[in-house]
Amino acid sequence: MRNTAKLTTAVLAAGALTLGLSACGSGKSSSSSADYSGPLVVAASPTPHAEILNFVKKNLAKKAGLDLEVKEFTDYIAPNMSTEDGSVDANYFQNQPYLDDFNNKRGTHIVPVVTVHLEPLGLYSHKVKKADALKSGATIAVPNDAVNEARALKLLAAGGLITLKDGVGNEATAQDIVKNPKHLQFKEVEAAQTPRSLDDVDAAVVNGNYAISAGLKPAKDALVLESARNNPYANFLAVKKGNEKDPRVKKLAKLLTSPEVRKFIEDKYQGSVVPSF
Repeated sequence: MRNTAKLTTAVLAAGALTLGLSACGSGKSSSSSADYSGPLVVAASPTPHAEILNFVKKNLAKKAGLDLEVKEFTDYIAPNMSTEDGSVDANYFQNQPYLDDFNNKRGTHIVPVVTVHLEPLGLYSHKVKKADALKSGATIAVPNDAVNEARALKLLAAGGLITLKDGVGNEATAQDIVKNPKHLQFKEVEAAQTPRSLDDVDAAVVNGNYAISAGLKPAKDALVLESARNNPYANFLAVKKGNEKDPRVKKLAKLLTSPEVRKFIEDKYQGSVVPSF
């Protein structure tokens, strides 16, 4: 019995070693011959990301030899998680500060591929026509994720409504406000819900994609609109680290920064979405 146990252990050990060597060999082999067949599935926010991708799919992809599938998401979490777990091949909806924060907090490994456009963040209201008409104690809805809340506060500061602490960056919070002459109150809501909050608050800071989806025209309707110049919040195509060399991704990156896409963005969005290439 003891000898059998020893023999079994030895056989199992040898088997494990063989399996381990085989696994290492097959891992190397699969890495060098990754399967890039099938359609490139890209997760995207409906507006403008999916609209831009669908323009590419309809007008440019076939000629470039790209089979493109667009999968729409209405939140900012699922696209990255789906890219991380391989449910989709890439995503197109976010900016660098948001991605940095997401990777850091969730342990994901998403990386940018190519920058495509900027959606200027804006302050909107159903109750006043100008920002300086906001009354003392007015309530402003802001996105509740850290990056977009900081971005919203920086927008309000640029509009002269508040003053932030010197040197505050992409982690600004209400605690960094040093001057608030109108005694503004801030209500944190999910970014996608900010347009719907306009009837319940005095004003709301809304991301460009959600503004457009809600029928708002950032270039026309915003009381304060983010400047596109030297803006770190441009949106890009992203993949899980290691997939940057996927030939399908490279094709899409080239198409997304083509003259045809630039013209589509400029013609369709009239300044509400701005090319960043």
